[in-house]
Amino acid sequence: MARAFRADEPDGAVLLVGRAGGPEERAVPAAGFDLETIRIRGLDRDAPWKNVVLPVLIPAALRAGLRVVDRFKPDVVLGTGGYVMAPAVAAARLRRIPYVLHEKDVRPGLATRAFAGAAACICTTLPGTERRLKTARIELTGVPLRDGFMPRTPAVPPRVLLITGGSQGARRLNHAVWGSLDGLLERFDEVIHVAGRQGEQGVADNRRERYTAMTFTDDMPSLMARADVIVSRAGVGTIAEATAVGLPMVLVPGTFGGGHQMDNAEAMVAAGAAVMIADPELGPGRLLATLDALRPEQLTAMAVASRANGRRDAAKRVLDVLHEVMRR
Repeated sequence: MARAFRADEPDGAVLLVGRAGGPEERAVPAAGFDLETIRIRGLDRDAPWKNVVLPVLIPAALRAGLRVVDRFKPDVVLGTGGYVMAPAVAAARLRRIPYVLHEKDVRPGLATRAFAGAAACICTTLPGTERRLKTARIELTGVPLRDGFMPRTPAVPPRVLLITGGSQGARRLNHAVWGSLDGLLERFDEVIHVAGRQGEQGVADNRRERYTAMTFTDDMPSLMARADVIVSRAGVGTIAEATAVGLPMVLVPGTFGGGHQMDNAEAMVAAGAAVMIADPELGPGRLLATLDALRPEQLTAMAVASRANGRRDAAKRVLDVLHEVMRR
């Protein structure tokens, strides 16, 4: 979104606000943008004892957010979901600066729900979010993606399988892949596996011909350009990328974070773009059986539905909303 804004408003100013100690401290300056960081953490539902510091941390974060907003004097603030946006968005509301929210998941997060009432608009990613938010205006925009995700027609029957659990990986998914690797290589010309940082040892232990494995990649566009079907967690970023290309999906939603990925997966299944495996049911045999059950006509229909749900112009859609809000 920062790149899209800069391209559209070359004389404008854009500031990103992130979490102190987060990966944005490296990534944002490397991309050529200004960054302010605030010490903040979110509500931990999986380990409630970690929340004892929040009564001290939240007021300090709000004061820091007000200082950032007062110095930068924005015309509009875009909150991209999650607790990290809270200090700047809260400051915008207190200073009566219009703000727009972008909610990635079907089930809105706590921060989105907290700030939805006064938002000028809420941009959403997948169908179904609008039923969970009571606000004046909601726009289905999709997730703004980096360049390179191009629509294509996957091969049927599929020749290349892409598997990813996200940047951190997914331990159960990784073990299902390694436990079924011989069978996968019998069924596909190539298996591409992004195992995440916690999969480093498994990648080293399972070197095979036609098995392309890595712990991390920043070039997902090229991997999806080679793949004919994808097996992944149901994070909305991966779903957005896969639908931008038009890949049939086998989704294994994670159970963390209150199980929000289940809603994302169900939305794609309802759209006809995916089939789903519940995380507790995943194993080598179930993975192979699910892939074997995908008939050619089903894969073709899934690819069409996936492509229909892609939003390759999402950045422009969100930018149009921001411009409209600034003109009010």
